[in-house]
Amino acid sequence: MRFPYICLAAGLIATGVFTFYYGSIARINDHPVQPVGHAAISSTVLVQFAVVVLAMLTVTSEYTTASISSSLLWVPVRHRVQSAKALVTALLSFTTGTVSAATGTAVAWGSFSGHASFDAGETVGQALAVGVYYALIAVMTVGVSFATRHPAGALAVLLTLLWALPSMLVGLGGPALLAINDSLPHSAGDTFMRGGADAPYGATTAVVVLLAWVLAAHVTGLLLLRRRDA
Repeated sequence: MRFPYICLAAGLIATGVFTFYYGSIARINDHPVQPVGHAAISSTVLVQFAVVVLAMLTVTSEYTTASISSSLLWVPVRHRVQSAKALVTALLSFTTGTVSAATGTAVAWGSFSGHASFDAGETVGQALAVGVYYALIAVMTVGVSFATRHPAGALAVLLTLLWALPSMLVGLGGPALLAINDSLPHSAGDTFMRGGADAPYGATTAVVVLLAWVLAAHVTGLLLLRRRDA
């Protein structure tokens, strides 16, 4: 039972370290002034995996120990099992994301040392947006985990989708590859968290793209859960 706390603590620490480094680099390299909340938003590319691992294990740990059979006997309506896990992890992830973003913003403000702007409404909005993004990623993770039923498989899919593939597409460059990257979950989430600033589409479209990925993962997980034995 200690693992969830360790996972959340690791995410909080990683946010603090990342945002301090982000603000320091902006100060040292004399970057243009930017909203202080951008530091916490940028940290999600790394810290989101604390949420991914936590949400993943709520599903795969039951398959590993075969306790999923008991869960499905107690609650035979399978969509309720998946929806309950998605809801609980989403609420926990929203809280985690909001707290982490607030903490990271406070840390970054000091390390920016004048290279960041602060607007209370915008900063609060960005912190809440990080929480919403983490909640949606948690729901997507639950769906992927029910589809794969194994921690290594789920983590491989999510690591590729949320980090490896975007890094490769951006690294290679080119209009076509960058367009594909813009349609991936983290790119849409980043656009949403930044309010659509400097993006090929607005925040509303970003939410639609992100929700489409979440819904696809959730439905896929549910279909496979219904078709296969525990």
